[in-house]
Amino acid sequence: MRIAIGADHAGFALKQHLVATLQRLGHDVDDRGTDSEQSVDYPPICADVARLVAGGRADRGIVIGGSGQGEQMAANKVSGIRAALCNDLYTARMSREHNDANVLSMGGRLVATGLADEIVALWLKTPFEGGRHQKRVDQIMEIERKERQG
Repeated sequence: MRIAIGADHAGFALKQHLVATLQRLGHDVDDRGTDSEQSVDYPPICADVARLVAGGRADRGIVIGGSGQGEQMAANKVSGIRAALCNDLYTARMSREHNDANVLSMGGRLVATGLADEIVALWLKTPFEGGRHQKRVDQIMEIERKERQG
């Protein structure tokens, strides 16, 4: 799977850990930054990751910050993205099964590396259930289409 990943300074250490984990699991990783713990604004990084996913150049995306909240919000501004903040296993599974999330957001100040590995592994392997959930995902995407049209 092709995974685009990005983080701000608060998520840098966890991003570095996850890049190694994802590569070890055989995924192709596109690291979009940042490359240190020096303060940086997260919105451009998250938008970059989201655009790769929306454009089909990555299968999924991962964005990481201090809490993951702002990163999720920034990624969700890109058309076609359904970013989910998942700092636990339950929300990771539900975001895929019920919402077909294509970008995962996590908080580097909230999630330890062991749990992050579990969250990412579960999120990547969990399929979208479709069925009754497809109707709801379609409704979410219809809201996005209408908002774009003004």
